[in-house]
Amino acid sequence: MNLLYFSFFFSLIVISASAAPYRLSITKIFNVNDYGAVSDGRTDNAKAFQNAWADACAWDGLRPKLLIPKGKFLVGPLVFKGPCKGREMVVQVKGYVLSQADLNAYKTHEWISFRYINGLLLTGKGQFDGQGVYAWPLNNCLHKRRCKALPWSLNFSFVSNATVRGITSINSKNVHIQIFASNNINLHSIKLIAPENSPNTDGIHVGESKNISINQSIISTGDDCISIGPGTANLSISEVRCGPGHGISIGSLGGGKDEGDVVGIIVRNCTFSDTANGVRIKTWQESPTFSSAYDLVFEDLVMNNVDNPIVIDQKYCPHNLCSNKAPSLVKISNVKFRNIRGETRTKNAINLVCSDRVPCEDIELSNIDLKYSVVGDFAVASCVNVKGHSFGLMIPPSCI
Repeated sequence: MNLLYFSFFFSLIVISASAAPYRLSITKIFNVNDYGAVSDGRTDNAKAFQNAWADACAWDGLRPKLLIPKGKFLVGPLVFKGPCKGREMVVQVKGYVLSQADLNAYKTHEWISFRYINGLLLTGKGQFDGQGVYAWPLNNCLHKRRCKALPWSLNFSFVSNATVRGITSINSKNVHIQIFASNNINLHSIKLIAPENSPNTDGIHVGESKNISINQSIISTGDDCISIGPGTANLSISEVRCGPGHGISIGSLGGGKDEGDVVGIIVRNCTFSDTANGVRIKTWQESPTFSSAYDLVFEDLVMNNVDNPIVIDQKYCPHNLCSNKAPSLVKISNVKFRNIRGETRTKNAINLVCSDRVPCEDIELSNIDLKYSVVGDFAVASCVNVKGHSFGLMIPPSCI
């Protein structure tokens, strides 16, 4: 028995030793500097980045890594496109990546785009700088419903099984991170920063995607910290510090024809500070077709000096852009606002305005404690076309 055991153990050692060189060779690093990138902050390195990605994507091994080392790299528009041969693509960002300020360099509304990739890790302590300060004065979307969008900083389209971890994005020209038609993406420990007065600089926008999680992150922008568009399902948001900005919004919905439903959204354990809104559902007053938003949970939230902590707005029509004032056709149901506390800067702490055509149903308010910041005065709640229930502590008193 001892001899048999010794032979078996010796065989394992031999197998492990022979396998070691293979394990060491299955990861390969593709450093953009090896492709001619220059970290002077002035030379456009888009070609070097693109060529490094092409080789990494074509390499048939486990976790090929595109490395952006320390340094300041200017790059114009990039498309990191799959499918790739490797089992999981890794993009490690150690340096400072600076976008082209000249809008003529952009043929689409994307700066860096990841497309058609199954298995991706974007990580590192580096930064993406959208140089939005040069583009924000040219933004006309505040006054036109149909306008030319400025470039997003990071776009994920048709991406599956991805993680975005540890990165920082600052001063995006438009949205910092856009997720479209994607599945199973986890974003955590990221920072998205832009001035409070920067237009349309949403932190993260999700649309036509499912199984997305966003957690343990800091988002401080000039628009929604997180916006959730049509066709989004099974989205979880937790431990996000939002502010300044416009809060976390579902919508605006109902602006297009045959939009997908929004279902299964959870916002939990988040803190809002100095935001224009807390949690909000907004739908266009005019809707060309019917759609739905349901199974939505907002719970365990803290509001610090927030203008409108709890909002449903189905008469959304900024800058009077609606023509005929027809009612929204987006049906909102099974929405739970639970355990929300803090301070409101506006007297109307809870404002639920639902559609005349398809009233909100199964709306729950429970354990709400929102104090008005004006000493000696009290917050109020208002409801229009709302059916539902309230439970537990209710400050202000419930309107349901």
